[in-house]
Amino acid sequence: MHFDVFTIAALVDEMQARIAGGRVQKIYDLTEAAIGLEVYASRERQYLVLDADPAQPHVTLVEGKLRRGLPRPTQLGLLMRRFVEGGIIDRITQPPWERILIFDVDSPQGVSQIIVETMERRANILLIQEGQIVDCIRRVGPHENRVRVSLPGYLYTPPPPQQGKLPPDLIALEDIQDCLDSDSESPAWRTLTRAILGLSPVLAREIVFQATGIANRKAGDTSARAVFAAFEDLLPPLQQRAWQPGTTRDEYGQVTAYAPRPIAYLPGWQPSASMSEALTAYYGAPVGEEAYTQAKEPVQEQLREAIARVGHKVTALSDSLKDETELTRLRQAGELLLAYQYTIPPGAAEFSAQYDPEGPSVQIRLDPALSALENARAYFARYDKAKRALADVPAMLRAAENELAFLHQLEIDLAFAASWPEIDEVRDALERDSYWRGPRQMRPQGGKSAPLKLVMPEGVILWIGRNSRQNDQVTFTKGDANDLWLHARGVPGAHVIIKAEGRPVSEAVIQRAAELAAYFSAARGEARARVDVTRRKYVRKISGGKPGMVTYRHEETREALPRGPED
Repeated sequence: MHFDVFTIAALVDEMQARIAGGRVQKIYDLTEAAIGLEVYASRERQYLVLDADPAQPHVTLVEGKLRRGLPRPTQLGLLMRRFVEGGIIDRITQPPWERILIFDVDSPQGVSQIIVETMERRANILLIQEGQIVDCIRRVGPHENRVRVSLPGYLYTPPPPQQGKLPPDLIALEDIQDCLDSDSESPAWRTLTRAILGLSPVLAREIVFQATGIANRKAGDTSARAVFAAFEDLLPPLQQRAWQPGTTRDEYGQVTAYAPRPIAYLPGWQPSASMSEALTAYYGAPVGEEAYTQAKEPVQEQLREAIARVGHKVTALSDSLKDETELTRLRQAGELLLAYQYTIPPGAAEFSAQYDPEGPSVQIRLDPALSALENARAYFARYDKAKRALADVPAMLRAAENELAFLHQLEIDLAFAASWPEIDEVRDALERDSYWRGPRQMRPQGGKSAPLKLVMPEGVILWIGRNSRQNDQVTFTKGDANDLWLHARGVPGAHVIIKAEGRPVSEAVIQRAAELAAYFSAARGEARARVDVTRRKYVRKISGGKPGMVTYRHEETREALPRGPED
């Protein structure tokens, strides 16, 4: 999909209306090729994405707070914090017929320009001061391009004008005919994009479709007059900047294309409220919890391995509790040897006898160097040792089950993590308890995440722990003895405290807290969830347990629809 000249023109008009005059409050390093800006304009925070991905470069305004996707800031990100953060976006411009966006920013460090070049394979984001490159996403040295060097300290040189192409407003019927005749075997739309400035494959296909009914018709089979008529019909609204942005979608609802005006050669056209909305529908946006999916992957892999190891341990311990066959065999062997010791000849290597008169014979291996009595004592010694080991199994099993429960809680912690510190805390827990295998991962430096605090209309405060450490903090630091405490029943999830400060708590508040407890739990995807409610004084830490692991009593169980804070 091409981020074309007319799409950029529509976007420039939108951004001039929405963020021109706004203050840049924060810079985000989204990926190695993308920078985000938080802009305060028109009394609201707006979020701008500049993406120089070589395959899909684009710029768009997105809804929702951006998420920092890199563990450490890029060099360009650091410099933009210095030269751009705190500055005012004076204007946004586009050079004629170019896929370039220029943001003029007036900051305490002087006037800077952010230039975004959105040409595939050569996409770049450059920070310019007084015509000189401060830094850029994609550095291009003299060995790569002797004419146009993109390195810090060099003067910025715009891309050279495209040769052999005519601007759309100067196209005549003869130009269309020459264009089609130049390569009669190629698709007509391709010959148009080669000859006309700013014409993307999407718009070129639409012109050919309007002219012939077939978007991929060969140039030699296409009427120049029909193409010219379709071109003259399509161009005026774009020249007049009468934008009608939208997307096309397939039968499964997936976005297949976007355009600044309706297109018919692809099915499923749907209008959008803005060009940014159409672009976001196609490219997605680095907002919300899903923005950290890639950062979570190595931690999730370590969690899966740890859960598998501890799960095998729980299974083995459970099986050893159920299987007492070996213990019985050792005891029976000792008792039979004592009973028949005087009938067993010295030096015998094996002996058999019936323990149960109606049962089969018990085969007993003997040490020929020992007497029958000494062999019996050896079997009883092995029996006592096995019995003592078996006595330890229940405690070992409880510890392993607690360990597995904690790992499942970490899995939920990671799934709901919406910041680097929250991902970092899961990684820290794995490393601290020796679950992490292999090299340690580089991670951003930052403070600890905090529990979520919500104030209900009645003035009652809800504290919500969204990971193990926060759960421990919410329950045993934020919560007092008579506060209400909530947790989704039977699944890992959040501890919720209702702080009423001695005031009566309404049923509506308790139900809302139950909805939040269900939402921040493994039951989030269920239609209904069961949530336990009790007083904080009835909640106790598990002896020797990990942070956030508790037992409780005197609970009341209710059903709740999982609903998040924004609902």
